[in-house]
Amino acid sequence: MWFTFRGLMGAQRTGTYRRQPTGYKAFVPGPFPPQPPVALEADLVAALSRAAAALGRLDGSATVLPNPDLFVSSFVRKEALLSSQIEGTQASLEDVLSPAAAPETSRDVGEVVRYVDALQFGLERLAALPLSLRLVREIHARLLAGGRGGEKTPGEFRRTQNWIGPHGAGLAHATFVPPPPHEMTEALGAWERYMVTGPHAPELVKCAVLHAQFETIHPFLDGNGRVGRLLITFLLHQWGLLRRPILYLSLWFKQHRDEYYTRLQAVREEGAWEAWVRFFLDGVTETAQGSASAAMAILELRERDLVRVREGCRSPSGPRLLDCLFREPMITVTRVQELVEVTHPTANSLVKDLAGIGILKEITGRNWGRVFRYDAYMSLLAEGT
Repeated sequence: MWFTFRGLMGAQRTGTYRRQPTGYKAFVPGPFPPQPPVALEADLVAALSRAAAALGRLDGSATVLPNPDLFVSSFVRKEALLSSQIEGTQASLEDVLSPAAAPETSRDVGEVVRYVDALQFGLERLAALPLSLRLVREIHARLLAGGRGGEKTPGEFRRTQNWIGPHGAGLAHATFVPPPPHEMTEALGAWERYMVTGPHAPELVKCAVLHAQFETIHPFLDGNGRVGRLLITFLLHQWGLLRRPILYLSLWFKQHRDEYYTRLQAVREEGAWEAWVRFFLDGVTETAQGSASAAMAILELRERDLVRVREGCRSPSGPRLLDCLFREPMITVTRVQELVEVTHPTANSLVKDLAGIGILKEITGRNWGRVFRYDAYMSLLAEGT
């Protein structure tokens, strides 16, 4: 049975709603991290153990993949797509993996492309700059620059009140009103201190608490959900729990979207931190197990198709092209020429051979500008999107 903390206890663990001068009520966070701290009772400890073990197996599975970086880019784009879909983006995995995918292709594709850019940028910056409010602002700037929310001060914490509610709803009909700017600044300071030097806690529990508090503070005018989900990847990477970004927790949040928002709101209104942490840990377990299974399925697919390529491809560059397809499963002859570093006739011959043995499939029906798709790999990636 999970504890719920109502009334005074809820206010002590999260905060309280305060009426503002213009009449609306905004949520003002209490001391952070929550007091009393998250109670690690037996069932929560068991959930934590399962999540840590699943994450460890996932991290280890990446090491058995041949050239793991070839696969990571597709995993990253899947996470970007899922996170953007939570915000209403209608792009498909095929849209995102298309050779023509670029921010100018469409607004929705642009959202995903910018998410990928922000994720890669953040991971590179972590090598020199530990996760901090400064880095959070930098990541936000990369995420919003030139896209949806680009007019809402990318890279800057808000100076005005924002709110969460149905599309078109005003402040008076908001589902949740985050803290006013002056209260927000104080809450962000406490959030950063806990992240950097806060009381010791299991990393996955700490990650769950930090994510929930970030979404409650809602420090930007736009992009809070996407930044908050990016932070999960950055925290796990910084703490050494995940060497490569192949855990797409956005899949769990998308599949359990209503519960995700309900659990966050229960933290604010009831101090229900334990229930939120359990939900988060269950998500880590399920998605890590799914990602590890996908990694193994990818390895098996590569081993099977490598045999087919060696038997059915006339060029010795066939295996090299196959590996490239795990990074770019939708490809043109011109792109093959660039990736494999061969002449255009050789690239054309390579594609023809892989199409002949059923690894590539032409999907445009044209005689020019043809695009070929690695269907077997795309099917593995598409699960859950």
